[in-house]
Amino acid sequence: MERLRRTLERSAFGVCGWLGDKMGIRRTRVRLYFIYLSCLSLGSSLLFYFFAAFWLNVREYMREGRRQMGL
Repeated sequence: MERLRRTLERSAFGVCGWLGDKMGIRRTRVRLYFIYLSCLSLGSSLLFYFFAAFWLNVREYMREGRRQMGL
């Protein structure tokens, strides 16, 4: 079960983990809030989730580019 959880966390873009770390709450709690909010808002919170995933990936690419340039 633990192996499945780790696999899902890696493939889920890390948005809930990042948000939980920034807010100082557990990652599982953030995931539950996203699930409940998605049900209540008919999936519109998924737009925020995908935008945040995109933004986190862009930030990582920018940091990697700076490291390669030596900045």
